[in-house]
Amino acid sequence: MPAFEYKALDNKGKQKKGVVEADTAKHARSQLRELKLMPLEITAVAEKEAKHKAKGGALFKRGISVAELALITRQISTLVAAGLPIEEALKAVGQQCEKDRLASMVMAVRSRVVEGYTFADSLAEFSHIFDDLYRAMVASGEKSGYLDVVLNRLADYTERRQQLKNKMMQAMIYPVVLTVVAIGVISILLAAVVPQVVGQFQHMGQTLPWTTELLIASSDFIRSYGLLVLGGIIGLFVLAKRLLRIDKYRMKYDTWLLYIPVVSKVSKSLNTARFARTLSILTASAVPLLEAMRIATDVLINVRVKQAVEEATARVREGTGLGTALGNTKLFPPMMLYMIASGEKSGELENMLERAADTQDREFESNVNIALGVFEPVLVVSMAVIVLFIVLAILQPILELNNMVSQ
Repeated sequence: MPAFEYKALDNKGKQKKGVVEADTAKHARSQLRELKLMPLEITAVAEKEAKHKAKGGALFKRGISVAELALITRQISTLVAAGLPIEEALKAVGQQCEKDRLASMVMAVRSRVVEGYTFADSLAEFSHIFDDLYRAMVASGEKSGYLDVVLNRLADYTERRQQLKNKMMQAMIYPVVLTVVAIGVISILLAAVVPQVVGQFQHMGQTLPWTTELLIASSDFIRSYGLLVLGGIIGLFVLAKRLLRIDKYRMKYDTWLLYIPVVSKVSKSLNTARFARTLSILTASAVPLLEAMRIATDVLINVRVKQAVEEATARVREGTGLGTALGNTKLFPPMMLYMIASGEKSGELENMLERAADTQDREFESNVNIALGVFEPVLVVSMAVIVLFIVLAILQPILELNNMVSQ
């Protein structure tokens, strides 16, 4: 039966929201009246979603986090493993959802399952939440009869990606804060402190050293054009984001990232780690290799790496081994290629891909730590040099004045 979202009033006049299953909107209103609720609005979830898609949006584009997706997946997995049919499992999960939007989504998926669609096909109604990877693994789980195991792997995979994202965010907090503070302190010194101190020397008519003259010029520039410079930087940032939406410029930018020292290692390890982990999960779930490579390519961030993997997929389709095809891209680390080639020869490709994914995850974290370890002292030293220059530019006229007085 279709799922309907409702708004209704109870006996005390309080508004209630929720989801009911009914054959028609009339049937849904009848159910609400039986619950002693006065229906105000009844909307079919499927129709509501279709309208949002027609407008170029999506009803559930917002309001579901990675953590919520992982929780729903694990709940369904647990209930299916306990022997409940998938439609009963979805009904139980939908009733447990605290957010009405999530409950509506789960019940809409259930209504499709009840109508006779497979679970994977039912999830396609919300493709912006359940991506190709998710649906392909669910489809393989349904075919193999191990849906609970596959869903458990999906929950683990989703949580692992979220943990990796959280680690990156935590690692970036300190350098970002340090950068903002450094720029702020130097700007305040140049705009507020330096003019008051150095202005005394100008009134005395003293000949100033070149360092002090440069400091005064920098201070005047910041005071006169500081806001314009800030606006220009923000404008360039917005322009860069828009240009990166164009395929030609995005390709050039991503290719450039692969050749910058330190940054290239982080970019390569991030993409190869995501590819290895996704391919590992898919092959372990009995998804055909070519289909798994196609889906794993979609999770890559770098367009240049994605193009190279697509070319490798074409070589595998022509009969080339996976390790050899990936090796020709010159983007994957030798250890990962060796492990994949070893897995192909021994028939243990699934296990070796999982080990390669673990290795790549560790390498990515290591490269991020190295990059931050290089950036932080460079930033501190740069700030110290600038502050030292400001101090020297202020002290030099004072020392020269003292020398003149002593003579």
